[in-house]
Amino acid sequence: MASILTPDAPAKPRPHLDRLIASARAKGAIPVAVAYPCDAGSLHAAMQAAQAGLIVPLLVGPKERIEAAAKEARLDLSQTAIHATADDPRAAAAQAAALCGNGTAKALMKGSLHSDELLGAAVAREAGLRGSRRASHVFVMDLPGMERPLLMTDCVVNIFPDLMVKRDIAQNAIELAKAIGIETPRVAILSAVETVNPAIPGTVDAAALSKMADRGQITGGIVDGPLAYDNAISLRSAQNKGIHSEVAGHPDVLLVPSLEAGNMIYKQLVYMADAECAGLVLGMRVPIILTSRSDSVDARIASCALAVLAS
Repeated sequence: MASILTPDAPAKPRPHLDRLIASARAKGAIPVAVAYPCDAGSLHAAMQAAQAGLIVPLLVGPKERIEAAAKEARLDLSQTAIHATADDPRAAAAQAAALCGNGTAKALMKGSLHSDELLGAAVAREAGLRGSRRASHVFVMDLPGMERPLLMTDCVVNIFPDLMVKRDIAQNAIELAKAIGIETPRVAILSAVETVNPAIPGTVDAAALSKMADRGQITGGIVDGPLAYDNAISLRSAQNKGIHSEVAGHPDVLLVPSLEAGNMIYKQLVYMADAECAGLVLGMRVPIILTSRSDSVDARIASCALAVLAS
């Protein structure tokens, strides 16, 4: 099938992300505050998402630099709102967060500033964007040959989450999975092994999270762990090890024990298994599109689609 991500260029089939984009387009574009889009790449991604019918970009930052980036990228900004700020990424991030706080924008998008500058503005008390749960990042991955999208969390924001932070990470991921059409998400809590070992703290947390789901402290999904990566992903591996689980072999969500572990897994899937992924920061009053400079334009557009579905 032809991808709807970049219709004018030959693109690899990304059926799961294509479906997400189609669903988001049907829902309708939302206003998105784009913080400090002062290079051609970040500005081009925002404008392509607008052309795809996903967002109405509100560009926030120094007007001269934004216009210079538009000229470099050969983009027409005549119909696009620019909220001018000083030439300071933190000032632009604060203003973009304020637009979300007062309801002008429904999502926040990273431009050419550092992630910590954007997240710092988003979690600042004056922005009013903090939710009742800890903020966490979720990837939605489109893997060749896999019959469904695979979510992975948290590979970006929380470095060494404790048990209660992992509880929020799981709940955020379950809610995103539901927003993209997975009725009862199956969450695999990953560790190095599939049995509880006090010497590996992640296995203890995984067992606790599974019981917390049984007792209603995590809702809306089926949670199981600890599971090693092989028996989480492979039903054959789970059967060989005698694991009886509703999650093992067919997870919708992989919850990793730490940012370091998750970051390595997701990059291996991207660079060695040809995965394409979209991502969001959740747990705030608005979704945050936190893309990387190494992300493709297709991935950035798909991340905007996720924000539409999650908003």
